[in-house]
Amino acid sequence: MATSAHTSAPGGAKPPFPPFNKDTFASQLVWLAIFFVALYVLMWKVAIPRIGGIVEARRERVEGDLTEAARLKEQSDAALKAYEQSLADARARAQALANETRDRLNAEAEERRKKLEAELNARLADAEKTIAATKAAAMANVRGIATETAGAIVQRLVGAAPAAKTVEDAVSDVLKG
Repeated sequence: MATSAHTSAPGGAKPPFPPFNKDTFASQLVWLAIFFVALYVLMWKVAIPRIGGIVEARRERVEGDLTEAARLKEQSDAALKAYEQSLADARARAQALANETRDRLNAEAEERRKKLEAELNARLADAEKTIAATKAAAMANVRGIATETAGAIVQRLVGAAPAAKTVEDAVSDVLKG
C-alpha cells in the first residue's frame, strides 16, 4: 500500500487540520488579506455601484409610478367630478322636462275642461230654453185644457153647458191665486 505524505505524519500520527497547521498559518493570513482586499475592491468598484444603480433606478421608477398614480388619480377625480356634474345636469334636465310636460298636460286638461264646460253650459242653456218653451207651450195649453175640462165637468154636473166667458174667468182667477 502506498502512503501519501498528505495522509500521514511522521511517526504514524495524523496531520492537523490545514487551517490549524502552524506551518501554513502565516501564508493563510496573507492569502486571507489578499482575498479580503480583492473582494473589498471588487465590491467597492463593481457590486456596490451596480446595487446603487439598481436602487436608484428602483427609486426613480417608484417616484415615476407615484407621479403617474397621482396624475391618474387627478384624472379619475376630474372624470368623477365631470360625471357627477353631467349626472346632476341630466337630473336637472329630466326634472325640467317633467315639469314642462306636467304643465303642458295640465294646460291641455284645463283647456279641455273649459271647452267641455262651455259645451255643457251651451247644452244646458239650450235645454233650459227648450224647457222654458215647452213650459210656456204647456201653460198656454193648460189654460185651454183647464177651460175645456172645467166646462165639461160643470156640464156633467149641472146638465147644461156653461158660458165660455164665465168658465174662462173662473180658470183665470184660480191660475192667478
